Amino acid sequence: MAGSNAGMSALWVRAAQQGVMVLKLGLLGLCLSALVACGAAGDGGDARGAGDDDATTAAASAVATSSGNDTATTATRNVLVLGDSLSAAYNLAAEQGWVALLDARMREQATGFRMVNASISGETTAGGASRIDAALAEHRPAIVVIGLGANDGLRGLPLEETRANLERMVRASKAAGAEVLLMGMRLPPNYGPEYTENFFAMFGEIASAEGTAHLPFLLEPIAFDDEAFQADRLHPTAEAQPVLADHVWAELAPLLDG
Repeated sequence: MAGSNAGMSALWVRAAQQGVMVLKLGLLGLCLSALVACGAAGDGGDARGAGDDDATTAAASAVATSSGNDTATTATRNVLVLGDSLSAAYNLAAEQGWVALLDARMREQATGFRMVNASISGETTAGGASRIDAALAEHRPAIVVIGLGANDGLRGLPLEETRANLERMVRASKAAGAEVLLMGMRLPPNYGPEYTENFFAMFGEIASAEGTAHLPFLLEPIAFDDEAFQADRLHPTAEAQPVLADHVWAELAPLLDG
């Protein structure tokens, strides 16, 4: 999220003028220590940040939502969401998150489907790739929504690794008979225009090559709205979740009719 000082604002304006929509994901250059405090993954693809009680609690809550919801897991057709804190309703009640809001919408508009939220705060694509097979076996989804990659980008991980992990998840989902919606992300310009532009393009390239649905930027409707983010300047507020739900629904709904 945008910083309050003039220097950061000027930096973002320059980035926007270059055609890069800048994601407001942190103050003072998005220091990685702040990301860890919000539950970043540990080295080697660990799905949780070490020593962070809040992140661990958030992750446990996200898993409980997916595995303990009898209505979701026994639904005729499951929509499995594999994401990070942006999909795990970080610092909110689970029912306030955009995933839960879409589940409620499905009860009225797509009664044969239910959402299963297997998102974990701090998750990386390595963590998602390591658990995709188990998640597919447990939930047998008709659709898989993949919302991972932001934590990879904020840590400056090699794009080749992120791409390989995303491709692994997409291909495993397709092999299991599920359709896929791949959600992309934008980064601030901390790592330079080449990295940030290639990072954003990567999601569309994978979706095109694999023939999957693609949402270019999850936070696009709220990215420049300071009021849409919590005090940590990282995570959307409860009030912003319906906007995100509508944004995702525009790409998800056609898959429900397929």
